[in-house]
Amino acid sequence: MTETPDQLTIDTPEQVAIRFPIAGIGSRFLALLTDSVVQGIAYAILFFIFFLILTSAPRLAGMIVDRAGEKWLIAAILLVVFLLRWGYYTVFEAFWNGQTPGKKLCKLRVIRDSGRQITFFESLTRNLIRAVDSLPGFYAIGIITMLCNRRSKRLGDFAAGTLVVHERAAEPPLWGGSASRTITAGAFAATPAPPPIVDPYAVDLPADAVARLTADDLNVIDHFFARAIDIDIARRRQLAERLAQQMTAKMGIAMPEGVTPERVLESIARILRGIRR
Repeated sequence: MTETPDQLTIDTPEQVAIRFPIAGIGSRFLALLTDSVVQGIAYAILFFIFFLILTSAPRLAGMIVDRAGEKWLIAAILLVVFLLRWGYYTVFEAFWNGQTPGKKLCKLRVIRDSGRQITFFESLTRNLIRAVDSLPGFYAIGIITMLCNRRSKRLGDFAAGTLVVHERAAEPPLWGGSASRTITAGAFAATPAPPPIVDPYAVDLPADAVARLTADDLNVIDHFFARAIDIDIARRRQLAERLAQQMTAKMGIAMPEGVTPERVLESIARILRGIRR
């Protein structure tokens, strides 16, 4: 794992370098501002609904105050505020690919230090400590902490082992195809117009052998192609050959002859996507 002041590079076990541009204070502030606006709108809607209930049913409101007490009513309001304030970030980041609406708009994402997607526990940890980062106001502690480390991590990120990065635009597949096409074992099926358009460079691989690979294997291949443009040609050829040999070994077949390793990886990825649909 290597890093520069604005970029983190993680070497996977397959020796594929994955680069993550680290998000700075400016972009994270814009995402926070957007999320604050979204939360403000949610607060306004909820309290407006609560106000309508009380004004439309004054007797019911009196019964609530008299029987349950003002303390319970205040506790309920505080619970709703707490869930919106902290649950908003926790739930979105844990179940929405490390993004809140603000982060998605600003093309940011929270990941683990290893480069993998964060879990609910990590999202909960980093967002509970947001209360400390926001002290004494305007996220002063969080900003000072971010300025004091190369990864722009606040205290919540240190506690959870996470960091915020910029998302890179998805790059088109090297073979010039599209994920929306119908995939068959070793060929592109042109839909809906016949006759089928067959990829002349496709590799004929047995689908039952490809089915032995997992979603993690497909992710490794996708990462390789997504970053291939940044890799030196000689190094890229070596990595492709190593990955192709690893994949064919897992599949229990020999490395196809007469084709480049990248073509083998492309065909494996196509067939895997078709199987997982």
